[in-house]
Amino acid sequence: MFHYEHKDKPLIPKKKYYRRLLNNTLLAFTIILGSLGIGVSGYMTFAHFSFVDALLNASMLLGGMGPVDTLTNDASKYFASVYSLFCGITFLTTVAVLLAPVLHRIMHRFHIETEEEEEEEKKTVKRKKQ
Repeated sequence: MFHYEHKDKPLIPKKKYYRRLLNNTLLAFTIILGSLGIGVSGYMTFAHFSFVDALLNASMLLGGMGPVDTLTNDASKYFASVYSLFCGITFLTTVAVLLAPVLHRIMHRFHIETEEEEEEEKKTVKRKKQ
């Protein structure tokens, strides 16, 4: 999935680049849905919340807002603390997955431009020597 072209290879066409962006967006969406599923099932199991309350709490934690309802037992508090750490890592992972193709393309294009400038400079130096 994360097979990017080597720096010696040319940039991929825009159509393939947009496909890569779509694939990474779908992967990020899948990560978010999976994480939300873990949170909902955890809140339903450990805190005995209804589906709607579990969804609300999991969504708020995943979005960085924090929990909404008060947790009454130790098991639910342990789950919420582990899930909140998991949500932080999930957020960072999702951002990385979304930005990877964009940053790779920018860096690749910059590298290609740098190589072209170096080649032109070498040609200029050869001309001056002759």
